[in-house]
Formats: sequence, C-alpha cells, structure tokens
Amino acid sequence: MRSGFVAVVGRPNVGKSTLVNALVGAKVAITSPRPQTTRNTVRGVLTTAGAQLVFVDTPGLHRPRTALGERLNRLVAGTLAEADAVVFVLDATQRIGPGDRRIAARLAEAGTAAVVVAVNKVDAVGREAVAAQLAEAAEWDFAAYVPLSALRAENLEPLVDEVVARLPEGPAYFPPGTVTDQPEEFLIAELIREKLLARLREELPHSLAVVVEGVEEQPGGVVRVEARLVVERESQKGMVIGKGGMLLREAGAEARAEIEALLGARVFLELRVRVEKDWQRRPGLITRLGM
Repeated sequence: MRSGFVAVVGRPNVGKSTLVNALVGAKVAITSPRPQTTRNTVRGVLTTAGAQLVFVDTPGLHRPRTALGERLNRLVAGTLAEADAVVFVLDATQRIGPGDRRIAARLAEAGTAAVVVAVNKVDAVGREAVAAQLAEAAEWDFAAYVPLSALRAENLEPLVDEVVARLPEGPAYFPPGTVTDQPEEFLIAELIREKLLARLREELPHSLAVVVEGVEEQPGGVVRVEARLVVERESQKGMVIGKGGMLLREAGAEARAEIEALLGARVFLELRVRVEKDWQRRPGLITRLGM
C-alpha cells in the first residue's frame, strides 16, 4: 500500500478547498470567493484500493500585511516541509502571475516532495487557454500536469493516479471511511464563518473569527451550540448583526441546517458577537482564537 500526506498549495482563490472536498467526496473545508478563507491546515482523507492520501488544504500564499497573514504563510511552509507530495493548484481563468511564480520557485528550491500541478477551473475557459497555461507552467519542470475542474469533479482520477505513483509505501494513517480528522467544534465554527463570509463585504471578512464555546446535548436530543463571533471594531459588530439582526439570523439559519446534517441531530444555535480590537495584529490573541 502507498500512503502519505499531500500538501495542496496555491495562491488565494484558485480553488484549493473545492478541490480537496471533491477529492474526498465530502465537505471538509469551507469555500468562499473571499481571499484567505482557509486559515488553518485542513486534512481530507481519500482511501482507495491500494493507497491512502491525506490531502492538507492550506491557506493561500500571499504577501502578509498582518501577524495573521505571517502566521498563515508559516503554516504553509511547515506543511510543505512535512509533505510526501504536493499538489500545486493554478487557476485556468487567470494568467500565471508573480504569485504563482513565487510559489513555483519556493517549491523548486525546497526540493523535498514530488510536485503535481493541477490546472483548475478548466470548465470556465476554452481548450486553447488551458493548453497555453499548461505550456507556460511546463517550464517549471515539475513531476506532472493535470487539467481539471474541481467544481464539477471532472478529471480528478488522473490527478490521484499521478500523486499515488509518487507516494512512498506505508500503512494507512486513518481507518477506512474516514474523510477528515478535524474535531466537530472546528467544523462547526467553519460552517458558521462560511455563511457569514457569503454576506459580508469589504475588509470585514478578514476581520471575522468564529470560536465555538460549547456543544452540549440537551434533553430531547437537541444539541445546543454556543459560538462567539469576533470582530476588530465596534462598527463591524453592527455589520455582522445586520439591520434588525437580519444578517445574523439568516446566516445562523443556514449554518444550523448544515450543522444538523453534520451532527445528525436537531440544533439550537446561539451566536454572540464580541469586539477584540485589531486581533489580526495580536499574535497571542490569534493563538487563543485557534489559529
């Protein structure tokens, strides 16, 4: 059997989380058009007849402007150092840019893992554009190049085959049927954040953190979930709550539905908003918020 950890890297918004979800066949990472949606390394497990791949979804590599941004880049670097293989995701709808080239150079310099390039979002462009990007990326001389659509789950098998061929022989890390090792509290917090990200704009998505403070089963089988929504300024608190509390109610209702599916039980979801001034620039507070 072949097994190993596979780092999934790329610029923000190239579809890394969507790809990991498609590969493992379950939602283990939230998705959003907002840059830097992923703030932790999220593991998704795919077990086949002869291999087990542990995909590690990472934050998008970027030029950091805050302590949080610096920490996210360090997370990626640590993941790469321990990976058995790397999937480097490019966006077929955009030209290869300086950010992609910086990542390619970092991977080439590290030289610690086989790199398979996944050209994502090919469903949104023509064949000529895909071919041009593949030809340009081929200059990096990585192990393999696979065009695919994570959104439509198309052409994923060739990617898996290319990665498996480069993994070492070893035992399975997780029992069959496992799709992630993330704790329930983490998954719940991410689902809540995803629903809020879909409704917030400007700088606020980057200023929002979600911490689950309690998950308790109550009489009658209802699970009570208490979560704290953290923002950086008092003005942002009102934006998260919305006029008459509408935004928070709508996001909470959508999150509760997915949490109920996750837990297999009815859920009472209590959300509270708290201000922690400039938390993105305070390393100690970033740690306490679970990042």
